[in-house]
Amino acid sequence: MKRKTLSKEVQYNGIGLHKGEQIKMKLIPAKNGGIVFKRVDLEEGRNIISMSIENTFDLTRGTNLKNEFGAEIYTIEHFLSALYIAEITDLVVEIDGNELPIGDGSAKFFLEIIEDAGIQELEEDVEELEIKLPINLTVGDKHIIALPFDGYKITYTIKFNHTFLKSQMLEIVLNRESYKNEIANARTFGFDYEIEYLKKNNLALGGTLDNAIVVKKDGVLNPNGLRFEDEFVRHKILDLIGDLKVLNRPIKGHIIAIKAGHALDIEFAKLLKKQEEKIC
Repeated sequence: MKRKTLSKEVQYNGIGLHKGEQIKMKLIPAKNGGIVFKRVDLEEGRNIISMSIENTFDLTRGTNLKNEFGAEIYTIEHFLSALYIAEITDLVVEIDGNELPIGDGSAKFFLEIIEDAGIQELEEDVEELEIKLPINLTVGDKHIIALPFDGYKITYTIKFNHTFLKSQMLEIVLNRESYKNEIANARTFGFDYEIEYLKKNNLALGGTLDNAIVVKKDGVLNPNGLRFEDEFVRHKILDLIGDLKVLNRPIKGHIIAIKAGHALDIEFAKLLKKQEEKIC
């Protein structure tokens, strides 16, 4: 596959989920430099954060990056998910805060602004990451497995000890069309009993029913309900796609995830990289 960037510069302004601040984000075409975040609110020369697996940190509630100077960028997984499906490998993201805009809690608006800007093919190739042998990672009751497959397929199972949200499973073969129709619109979610804790810890200050699903004892608080009956597992697939994008490689294989999350996703990405290096 050829490396790709945007055809033109594009800007988006929106609220950040955790700080609740207005964020200005500018996407600038680049050539062969990978995905780079530039914090324009910080000192020049210390504000560049490269997207690499070595720069990931604090994976409890999202996927975040930092550089050696302490500059940080939070909640990048929805954006990376859209970049993966659009095959964008090279981009400079100028941003005036420490987190990306949350939009409606899905990847839909990110994909829309990418497609509106247009996609430009570059001269250099990017090598596919092909799963040639079974790989598995288990931490407690959380599992991720990779198997050989001619394409990119994800099977995901979630299970919660909750009166409304229990178990969901979905399997999907990924391409641009299936992602746009089945995954991109799925929103992030949380539970009503978490709200007080999050607010007390200065988290989810920008969270509303317009950008997240809030699960209550017998349903959801969102007045318009769910976009899919199994929207929760669809969003987990969206997150997994974004988390594995830190490798910045197209993936060929079947990924099976059971009760995984950002921390396990990134550990699995590290394992994929290590296993490929051994094979090579």
